[in-house]
Amino acid sequence: MVKETIRKILILLHLDVTKNLKYDRLTQKILKKHLRKNSSCIDVGCHKGEILNLMLRYAPHGQHYAFEPIPYLFEKLTHAYRNKASIYPYALSDKSGFTSFQFVKNAPAYSGIKQRRYDIENPEIEELTVDLKSLDEIIPATQRIDLIKIDVEGGEFDVLKGGKNLLISNKPMILFEFGKGASDYYGTTPSDLYDFISQEIGLHIYTLQAFLKNKSALNKNEFNDYFNNGKEYYFIANRL
Repeated sequence: MVKETIRKILILLHLDVTKNLKYDRLTQKILKKHLRKNSSCIDVGCHKGEILNLMLRYAPHGQHYAFEPIPYLFEKLTHAYRNKASIYPYALSDKSGFTSFQFVKNAPAYSGIKQRRYDIENPEIEELTVDLKSLDEIIPATQRIDLIKIDVEGGEFDVLKGGKNLLISNKPMILFEFGKGASDYYGTTPSDLYDFISQEIGLHIYTLQAFLKNKSALNKNEFNDYFNNGKEYYFIANRL
């Protein structure tokens, strides 16, 4: 609770002491600026509900969906957001079934389907078995979706592929993490992701700051460079 209060104060004061705090602050600005009261959103990798809270704040009349496969977090979310959002205990991918899931007990935010590089000493990993679903399987085809946030520690491309029909029909704004040390553990290259988003879905990719300042979208070489040099690992896809 104390850490969350400090985090909110730092965001309010624009004190970006870490890159994650910077991304949290910019994400809040984007949601406040672009969501309408009736916008409908999806939060993939909901964790403790920080982004879902913002979706509900800025789009109180929308239909919201959230996915969190870690059992104790899912239970807390179900209790906290009863009658406010549809909460699912699934890991998302481009296929259905069951999958092993790496729960990092001493750093839950690092948890994901595959092990990745962890920026902590001695990660305590418990392997869980969780349900695996796709967005196209869960979200009704008639449901309009305006924004999707995806933070699943490297498996973002599989989530996008599993929601291809939804993405093509809605062309929602997509906030997503994509960085070395996570995405490469899933065999994803920046060129693969860039081509999928730009050519198959028809969206353009920006850094969060560039998007807020109405600057140009990234070309494929720029996106590749950010992946390789690690200067940015959180992006937004949107129509021009």
